[in-house]
Amino acid sequence: MKIAMNAMTRLMLIACLVLPFAACKKEEAPKAVAAPLSAPANDDGGAWRAYLSDVVTRNMTGISNQPFVYMLPGESTPDFASQYERLAEKAKADVARGIIEGNLLAYGSPASAKMADMVVASFADVPPNTMKGVKVLFIGKAADNERVKAAVAPAGVDYVFIEAK
Repeated sequence: MKIAMNAMTRLMLIACLVLPFAACKKEEAPKAVAAPLSAPANDDGGAWRAYLSDVVTRNMTGISNQPFVYMLPGESTPDFASQYERLAEKAKADVARGIIEGNLLAYGSPASAKMADMVVASFADVPPNTMKGVKVLFIGKAADNERVKAAVAPAGVDYVFIEAK
């Protein structure tokens, strides 16, 4: 009986010594975070898509749905005017239909002033405080920031400006 007690005591002591080591996980190496992309210096559509994707991905905190991303090509694009008209109609229709909390509207373009015009026009008829909890991300030139901010503020959105540089 004494031998069984000693064996049991030893087993308990071993379990107490081994258990903390078994419960420890190896520390995982920190994951590398890619550096933010810089805004393209030209009107290259592919480079702008990659840049906007990077910026939008970095600003998804608190967003529970797929973002609405509006990208307008550079003004040097041959059919710029027709692309602007189509995208402006879509943006205005989306906003008029109503955007619910947890969504992100992202607007970006090498043609920052024209994109700002589009945002201002899209939000012109939005009733006050009807878009609380919606994040609006404007990626453009600092000169267009205040105009866009003033246009979207009455809707009650969370406005974020990212200078394209």
